[in-house]
Amino acid sequence: MDFKKTNAELSTVTRDIRKFDVQTGNIYESVSIMSKRANQISSEMKEELSAKLQEFSSHSDNLEEIFENREQIEISKFYEKLPKPTLIAVQEFLEEKIYYRHPTVKVDE
Repeated sequence: MDFKKTNAELSTVTRDIRKFDVQTGNIYESVSIMSKRANQISSEMKEELSAKLQEFSSHSDNLEEIFENREQIEISKFYEKLPKPTLIAVQEFLEEKIYYRHPTVKVDE
């Protein structure tokens, strides 16, 4: 999922806890699924940001060049304004966009 085009809230909102266990039947399992997805999203965001900022790195930077790089600052500000990975994961879970499975449950072939 493209986390830049999500409709997740930008700040924390009050949620109805009963909506979380509708899909799994267990609130703790739902929280575990959302937590794992938030970690995946966080890793994706970090990798993408690092790749974009890597374009600006140079081994001979002096202190003045670091503070004057406006493009790098704009990229960082853009990622700071995105919804947090946890909020994106919650939104994806409520919209049933997360695929999960139980490794102990055998699927009929």
